[in-house]
Amino acid sequence: MAGHSKWANIQHRKGRQDAKRGKIFTRLIKEITVAARMGGGDPDSNPRLRLAMDKAYAQNMPKDNVERAIKRGTGDLEGVNYEEIRYEGYGVGGVAVMVDCMTDNRTRTVADVRFAFTKNGGNMGAEGSVAFMFQHCGQMIFAPGTAEESLMEAAIDAGAQDVLTNEDGSIEVLTDPHSFHQVKATIEKSGFKPELAEVVMKPNNEVELTGEDAIKMQKLLDALEALDDVQEVYSSAIFE
Repeated sequence: MAGHSKWANIQHRKGRQDAKRGKIFTRLIKEITVAARMGGGDPDSNPRLRLAMDKAYAQNMPKDNVERAIKRGTGDLEGVNYEEIRYEGYGVGGVAVMVDCMTDNRTRTVADVRFAFTKNGGNMGAEGSVAFMFQHCGQMIFAPGTAEESLMEAAIDAGAQDVLTNEDGSIEVLTDPHSFHQVKATIEKSGFKPELAEVVMKPNNEVELTGEDAIKMQKLLDALEALDDVQEVYSSAIFE
C-alpha cells in the first residue's frame, strides 16, 4: 500500500492540465515532431510516436495537426529543429524535480528554468543530481473501486512489471517503457480503462507536503510548467 492521497493528486494534476489545453497542444505537436524525427513516421513501428498520437487524440487534437507534425518530423515539411534537454533540481523540503524540455535555443531555456527554480525557493542541480531518484516506466492509474484481483490478473498476463494498490483504493500498473503501449492495449481489451496512462519518470520515494510548503512547491511546479520550452515536470512531491 502506498500514497494515500494519490488519487486526489492525480485528479488535481489532470484538472490543471485541462486548464492549459492550448499549451498541451503545443507540447504534443513538439513531441510528435521529435518522435517522428527520431523513430520514423510509422506509429506501428515507433512506440513513442504512437503514444504521442494517442495523447493528442485524447485531447481532441485535429487529425490534420497530427499529420503535419509527423511530416515536419520526417522532413516532408519544413519546421523547427527541436533539441531534447533534461534539467534537474530540488524544490521545497528537498523535493526532487526533473524538467524535460524541447527547445530550439538551449541558452534561453536553461536561463528560464534556472530563474523559475531560484524565484520559487528551489535550486537547479547538476546533471544526474536527482535522476537516480526516479524510475523510467509506463504508468497506468485506475480509479478507486476497480476490481483489484481481476485487474492484477489481467495486468500480469499482459506483461506488466508491477501492480500497486494505494491506500485510497486507486491502483497503479507499472510497465517497461518500451512495452507500455502493448501492455495498455491488452489490459484495455480485458475491459479495464485507466484514468491516466503515460510513460513517466516515477519517483522512488515521495515527499508529503502540507500548508505553506505545499503552496510554495505548487508555485514552483506551476512556474516550470508555464515555460514554453517545458514538456513535462516530474517531482517527488505529493500534496496533502
